[in-house]
Amino acid sequence: MGNFSLICLSLFLFITATHQLQTSQTQVLLQLRKHLEYPKTLDAWNQSNGDLCYTPSSPSLSIACEGNSVTQLRIVGDKPVKDSNFNGFPLPGQTLSERFSLDSFITTLTRLSGLRVVCLVSLGLWGPLPEKIHRLYSLEVLDLSSNFFYGSIPPKISAMTKLQTLTLDSNFFNGTVPDWFDSLSNLTFLSLKNNQLTGPVPNSVGRIKNLTDLALSQNHVSGAIPDLSGLSNLEVLDLRENRLSTGLSNMPRSLVTVLLSRNSLADEIPKEYGELLRLQHLDLSFNLLHGTPPSSLFSLPNISYLNLEYNQLTGSLPKGLHCGNSLGYVDISTNRLTGVLPSCLSSGGDKRVVKYGGNCLSDSPAHQNEASFCKEASKGIKESRHKGIGALVAVICGVVVVMFLLALVLLLFCRRYCSRGIAEQHLLPKAQSANTPTGFSSELLANARYISQVKLGTQGLPVYRLFSLEELNEATNNFDRSSYLGNGSTGKLYKGRLENGAYVAIRCLALFKRYSIRNLKLRLDLLSKLRHPHLVCLIGHCIDGSYDDTSINRVFLVYEYVPNGNLRSQLCDSNLDKVLKWSERLSILIGVAKAVHFLHTGIIPGFFNNRLKANNILLDEHCVAKLSDYGLSIITEEIDKLEAKAEGHKSSLPEKQAQTWHWKNLQDDVYSFGLILLETLVGGTVSEKEEAFVLNEMASSFSSHDGRQKIVDPIVLATSCEESLSIVISITNKCISPESSVRPSIEDVIWNLQYAAQVQAAADGDQKADMGPEP
Repeated sequence: MGNFSLICLSLFLFITATHQLQTSQTQVLLQLRKHLEYPKTLDAWNQSNGDLCYTPSSPSLSIACEGNSVTQLRIVGDKPVKDSNFNGFPLPGQTLSERFSLDSFITTLTRLSGLRVVCLVSLGLWGPLPEKIHRLYSLEVLDLSSNFFYGSIPPKISAMTKLQTLTLDSNFFNGTVPDWFDSLSNLTFLSLKNNQLTGPVPNSVGRIKNLTDLALSQNHVSGAIPDLSGLSNLEVLDLRENRLSTGLSNMPRSLVTVLLSRNSLADEIPKEYGELLRLQHLDLSFNLLHGTPPSSLFSLPNISYLNLEYNQLTGSLPKGLHCGNSLGYVDISTNRLTGVLPSCLSSGGDKRVVKYGGNCLSDSPAHQNEASFCKEASKGIKESRHKGIGALVAVICGVVVVMFLLALVLLLFCRRYCSRGIAEQHLLPKAQSANTPTGFSSELLANARYISQVKLGTQGLPVYRLFSLEELNEATNNFDRSSYLGNGSTGKLYKGRLENGAYVAIRCLALFKRYSIRNLKLRLDLLSKLRHPHLVCLIGHCIDGSYDDTSINRVFLVYEYVPNGNLRSQLCDSNLDKVLKWSERLSILIGVAKAVHFLHTGIIPGFFNNRLKANNILLDEHCVAKLSDYGLSIITEEIDKLEAKAEGHKSSLPEKQAQTWHWKNLQDDVYSFGLILLETLVGGTVSEKEEAFVLNEMASSFSSHDGRQKIVDPIVLATSCEESLSIVISITNKCISPESSVRPSIEDVIWNLQYAAQVQAAADGDQKADMGPEP
């Protein structure tokens, strides 16, 4: 009996201790949720009945427990992907609030000492990553991608010897690439993509014996690629879009994917690359490689993708070149290759895509250069190599002279211009309006420059490029009616699918044959630089016509495809599941306002008259607003000018009117945005015929509560608080004022909308608290 009592007591103490430990772990998880400011992803914990280990797993949340410890924690938030505002810092709403303390968050996280897997993605975490992260000594997987960490990668991570996977992609880590990764003896996957790391790739990377994947792309890494031949398990090497130079190093034979495009790699492609028998994907495009590519590259047994585009490759490929059975894509275009195109590259049919334009191939005259071009280029490359040492000495001597001259010029420049800098800013609009109605002279276009620090190429968007008409015909099935999306004010719009499977929207503009190609290319160059999270990205163009100034027929603008319709269709949708609540409408409006602000201030000269309409505001799959049809006024105004000239009208405005174009155009965008605000409030299309009526109704109705009930969308009334709604109504009235001088700046509009969103968020939080926890 005594033994039985002892056993029962021991069992009771064990159960009690277990319960206390589980409660402790639960409290840590709930504290983490508080640190993260209660993201929607963690709402599932409200239905967990207290035991978070049994929360159903989803792509955005999973948690695993063993015994009494949490071993895995995966949280994927909905914060916007990495981007920057004009000062290089995150935009409001992209990160957690100023109250967030990364140090406190990591301290709390390390209390889950049994963690083996931690994935915290797109949660808006910001700040320098604390050294104490190494207290998670049992960690095997650490993924902190798509946040806003900055500073150096903590050296104490080197003490986490059990770490197998380290992913820190899409953050703002800077400094040099750490030299201690070889101390992580179990590391197999290392990815530091899309950060701001500098310096060389350290030689110690070549000593991480178990490494299978190495990704350092989209950084500022420079110097030579270290010897990686000792990494016998390495399968994926991704060093794209850096500043790597010199030649190609020795590579391990285990490689399956090698991505080295958009660097400054020189020298010849080593013959040893033709011995990488497992290689499937090789991209060496946009470098400075020369010599003749090894024939064995094309015949590798597993090679399926080979891209050597835009290098300085010379010589000719053998006629009897053998292509591997798996080879499906080859790009040798824009090089200096001569001779004939081997039969295995010219007779692939539907099985193989081959691009070879921009060379000097004798049997393929289409899109080829004259043979003399490639011979001279090849000769120049050889001579430059022989003269390399002499040139280096000359450069060193020249640098000393240039530095002296620059100092002298800088001194003279400051004396002459610095004191007049502020005054010259006021003269800018006058200079802009010298030649054209909208103020875009050819000289100004040619010298246009950024004043913004918004990064080109937001995450996931391709680099701007030229398209051939053949590519666009193939993408749209020769512009078949099935690909037709509509006919807007600036030409027909088609949906296409590129060779890589990406969907695009293609706008066709019909132009006068006398349109200046130089002027057109300057304007397209400006449009190509407009990259912002809330703009539909222009990813390329195609000019249909010959290369003189008198035969341009059409220009095709190729945009990213945004799949979820436009704001107007969403406002008119009667489906209750798709209806936009007030907080969602505010988020969309704030995004569009930020895009307009960028168009006005992100580049000199700014972009005005941006066709702001609710049906030009597209929504992606996450309901993020993207403005389309922006900036086209700089193209269409040239057409209008030519039409006016053809009809005998003057092509320039009176001097007094030209001096006010900048303010008038800017205010036109504010007025148009006011109409979008109005449409968002009333919940339906505000046509030009109805505009005057609705404006009059607003003036008389919005001043009283009963009046609002008559005109405001019932969904807005049901999902908004009175203060938030009043703020937006007030700024809307100002935007659509008949007097342009009364209208606010776009900065004021953004501030008011963000304030209205904060007020609404606070009201929603109070309402949720009053309702109490869900049963």
